[in-house]
Amino acid sequence: MGMFSRRKFLTTAGLSTVGAIAINACTSSETPTATTTTAASPSPTATKAAPVNAADAPEVTKAKLGFIALTDASPLIIAKEKGFFEKYGMKDVEVLKQASWGTTRDNIVLGSDAGGIDGAHILTPMPYLISEGKVTNGNKVPMYILARLNTNGQAISIANEFKDLKVALKSDSLKESFAKIKSGGKDVKCAVTFPGGTHDLWMRYWLSANGVDPDKDVSTIVVPPPQMVANMKAGNMQAFCVGEPWNARLIAQNSGYTALITGELWKDHPEKAFSLRADWVDKNPKAAMALLKGVLEAQVWCEDPANKEEMCKIVGADKWFKVPPAEILGRQLGKVDYGDGRTLDNPDLSMKFWKDNASYPFKSHDLWFVTEDIRWGYFEATLDSKALVDKVNREDLWKEAAKAIGKEADIPKSTSRGIETFFDGVKFDPENPKAYLEGLKIKKV
Repeated sequence: MGMFSRRKFLTTAGLSTVGAIAINACTSSETPTATTTTAASPSPTATKAAPVNAADAPEVTKAKLGFIALTDASPLIIAKEKGFFEKYGMKDVEVLKQASWGTTRDNIVLGSDAGGIDGAHILTPMPYLISEGKVTNGNKVPMYILARLNTNGQAISIANEFKDLKVALKSDSLKESFAKIKSGGKDVKCAVTFPGGTHDLWMRYWLSANGVDPDKDVSTIVVPPPQMVANMKAGNMQAFCVGEPWNARLIAQNSGYTALITGELWKDHPEKAFSLRADWVDKNPKAAMALLKGVLEAQVWCEDPANKEEMCKIVGADKWFKVPPAEILGRQLGKVDYGDGRTLDNPDLSMKFWKDNASYPFKSHDLWFVTEDIRWGYFEATLDSKALVDKVNREDLWKEAAKAIGKEADIPKSTSRGIETFFDGVKFDPENPKAYLEGLKIKKV
């Protein structure tokens, strides 16, 4: 099995059919439909497409893109609903709901010709793991990252039983309280959405920074985002990490509280990506560029404060998230009710789609994700991380698209955002990822 134990392999390979713990508890309104994908109907709000320059006309007008019911999927949904895809000649784009990140992976491997999808709203590390065959039974399916979809906007939520301990971003009591649960014969479960994905890495970073070994002191389980609330309500886990609106929804149902928002863990951290199969992009470069231009315009639209309420109404609809728009809007505006008496009103820590280079796929950020996946054994320590990032990250296409939509001034001067600092004072220098890795106290590598 190489880098994976049998247990890890089975967990990774079977994401589309989550374990019994997750499935048995998912009988509430958070449970997604049984179908793998759901096509969205054409939007009545779509704008009429302008004529496309013949030189830019896409090779195909159809593409199938996956999304998970998370607020950071909004650019894909808005690009469909507001006609940004159609504006650039992609009039037959389908934006299809996926039941889990495992389903997203499986459908990407299939490709649209075999009934799957061409690309997706996706956890940034996944295109790297898929490209290297680490989560696909060794089947390498090359992927490209064309844009970052957002920064910030995730959270780690925890069961109400920890309120009196005031478990939050920095918690001296966390290791002791988890150890006490284990000594009583009960397993401590921390839920994430995909092994090696962003939520897994935020959870692992937070636990480790508070002295908890995520591989020894707790059990990390995989649960699809829309099923997190139902599982917490059923008592199937002590903590989970997921994007919005599920943390806010947990509090609305009084079934747990937010320990931290991830903007506190690492301000303006990268999150989801817009990624396509490399063979689809190589075969249809103009269509890929048309899709990218549509996504970037949608990100600009989503960033505008004047559009936030409408965005939440659109994505909250039954055919997309099936979540009350009010439960999405608050955290979009930077207004956080943690559910334990704490509140926050700071738009600068909220989800960003375009502001502060949120859309630009910095290679330095991808290098951090790959380095963390080495830290936890998802990649071999001998991996040439920089070469892999250079192969998957297509910042060149992002720059071309940004110029095409009149946003050349928003192109960063460097592919690196420089040294990054985390809440515990640890720094990541993309010029020396090895030093970062060697300096971490808790790790698997």
